[in-house]
Amino acid sequence: MSNITMLIIGIAFAFVAQTLTFFQLQGPMKYDWFKNHYWLTVLMGIPISMVFMYSVKNMIIAFDGQMWPSRLIGFSIGAIVFTGLSWGIFNEPITAKTLVCLILSFSILMVQLLWK
Repeated sequence: MSNITMLIIGIAFAFVAQTLTFFQLQGPMKYDWFKNHYWLTVLMGIPISMVFMYSVKNMIIAFDGQMWPSRLIGFSIGAIVFTGLSWGIFNEPITAKTLVCLILSFSILMVQLLWK
């Protein structure tokens, strides 16, 4: 597979893993199912970790063995996913501080993706 394909796969899995992590960690604050099934929620960490590992593996391959791009891309995706889900599910406002952090996260993502 090409590096672009590996990158797309890695980014897609990063979005999935970050979304699942959001529900695992923040779900108990909103949904009784997560509160009532504590150990199932804890055990969700195993498949979530596997999704993260697959994401990182594909991004490292896409960047010819470099690890830093996968870490910074993962961080940026995490901030973007968390902002969107906390706004959409918990109705948290996007304050000026949050907006600046979101712009910085997006900027880090673009540097990693576009700077050759």
